Amino acid sequence: MPGTRNTAFQRIGNRAMVTGIIGQKIGMTQVFGADGAARPVTVLKAGPCVVIQRKQVDRDGYDAVQLGLVEERPARVTKPVAGLYARANVPPTRLRREVALDGQGDEPAEGDQVSASLFSEGDQVDVTGVSRGRGFQGVMKRHGFGGGRATHGSMFHRAPGSIGQSSYPSRVLKGMRAPGHMGGDRVTVRNLRVVTVDAESNQLVVTGAVPGAAGTYVVIRRAVAPQRVTVSPVVAGKKKR
Repeated sequence: MPGTRNTAFQRIGNRAMVTGIIGQKIGMTQVFGADGAARPVTVLKAGPCVVIQRKQVDRDGYDAVQLGLVEERPARVTKPVAGLYARANVPPTRLRREVALDGQGDEPAEGDQVSASLFSEGDQVDVTGVSRGRGFQGVMKRHGFGGGRATHGSMFHRAPGSIGQSSYPSRVLKGMRAPGHMGGDRVTVRNLRVVTVDAESNQLVVTGAVPGAAGTYVVIRRAVAPQRVTVSPVVAGKKKR
């Protein structure tokens, strides 16, 4: 669809109903607070995204929007998927995700664009991504087992140890921690606070760490259960020793 790229992305409308956006992890750095303490933060590229499809209760059974992440590299899709984008009058995207609606604000329409200005400084967000893959690992690295003595001749260093009983129940119980595949899981980190918002470059800076390596795609949503911010009172006077 060569003739739809410019017209589609000129329809900029940050809808308050949309609760999330697709982004990409850029990397980690640190910022200094007013007290001089260094705090670790993660830089995210949030959007721009375009509304591909509007999910409705009467037709689909729930309220949501399907977003597509706009990238410089054009996406190649199949003919059935290309028809979905043609109906919304937007070019195909390589990544699509659904985000819920909060029921407030204007009604989002297919073709509208969502950018990083969806969030404000001080907001709490939940970031979902895929953690780093560690391959096949043993119990010490995967589950934090202590292992045996490192002395010569102990014959027990990094082994898991006993895995079950002898006569009863004569089987390995479910849920036992054992060696296996580590990482590569879908992880959600909750209640990260937005430090800065750069709407022009579509960048967010959030506190703490985000799952995945640099370049990993993430979904940034408004916090489902935001934490209450409590300010501890400042007590004047000398400290007791």
